Amino acid sequence: MRTVKDMKTGQKANVIKVHGEGALRRRIMDMGITKGVEITLRKLAPLGDPMELTVRGYELSLRKADAEMIEIGE
Repeated sequence: MRTVKDMKTGQKANVIKVHGEGALRRRIMDMGITKGVEITLRKLAPLGDPMELTVRGYELSLRKADAEMIEIGE
């Protein structure tokens, strides 16, 4: 299973599924990360956490722990 955490800078991918339960899953989905949405990894912080993503035309910073719960495909 590939996740957002595995992406390289500049790479685009589509969301296949958001894993997790309850409030955490709901929070990720409320940020616009839902099945079928295209995500682009814009850049990483110097130590790799957080990640800056482009989702639905806006910039989003996401921790790697949260990025592990978002399954992607090409």
